[in-house]
Formats: sequence, structure tokens, C-alpha cells
Amino acid sequence: MANSTTTSTGISLGAAIAVSISWSLYKSILWAILHGIFGWLYVIYFAFTR
Repeated sequence: MANSTTTSTGISLGAAIAVSISWSLYKSILWAILHGIFGWLYVIYFAFTR
């Protein structure tokens, strides 16, 4: 049960970070949704490209 909660929280946190980064850069709801779906992948991409 704890492992499932941790995974769920991690995915949610990744999506929230991705959405906030995307919104601050592009000010677009569509980009924010797309980046929220990809979550941690976009966060890692952003970290390597900035």
C-alpha cells in the first residue's frame, strides 16, 4: 500500500512541476496539459536543456 501511494504521489508531483514550468515559459493551457501528461520526462528535459 505505501509503495502505491509513493508512486502515485511521485507521478502527481512530476505532473505539477511540468505544468508549472510549461505555464511559466509558454503561457499556454494546451502546452501545460501536454507537458503535464509527460510529467517527469518534461522536467528532466527542461533540466538538461536549461
